[in-house]
Amino acid sequence: MRFSFLPIVILMMPILEIAGFIVVGKAIGLWLTLALVLFTSFLGLLILRLGGIGMVRNLQDAGRTGAQPADELVNGAMRVVAGILLFIPGFITDILGLLLLSPAIRRFMWKAFGPRVVVGGSFRQSGNYSGYQTSPGARSGSKVVDLDEEEFHRDGPKDSPWSSRPDDRDLPKP
Repeated sequence: MRFSFLPIVILMMPILEIAGFIVVGKAIGLWLTLALVLFTSFLGLLILRLGGIGMVRNLQDAGRTGAQPADELVNGAMRVVAGILLFIPGFITDILGLLLLSPAIRRFMWKAFGPRVVVGGSFRQSGNYSGYQTSPGARSGSKVVDLDEEEFHRDGPKDSPWSSRPDDRDLPKP
């Protein structure tokens, strides 16, 4: 069994943030501490707003040019994490968020943790797709056969286990 420090860090974070508030509050005073916390929270929201819009725009540009948007996706995700860390009240999370805004730190983080990232995905299509092109005229020289429901029937037994739509077998015809 592998030991993970993440639960310990998550449990210790509020205690460390409270200690940070006390240290900064003693150094600069209560009102400046509160103003600094509000400012970094506003900055985090601004980064989330602008960074999210910028990331979507850059992903669209990469999709139009045919480039792989992996770098933009990773940088955008790290900027979003930086915005979230800045939004969370506390000075330790603010320092981590400000560090993540640096492109050099983001490159270092990706080189250090990128090989550990497991990318998975799935493709799901809704609708009825038969494998043929459905828009008439999209393929030059193609023939379109337009049939009504009464003109089309499937060959073979309706109770076949290979039927593509077994739930329609018992439905009455309209």
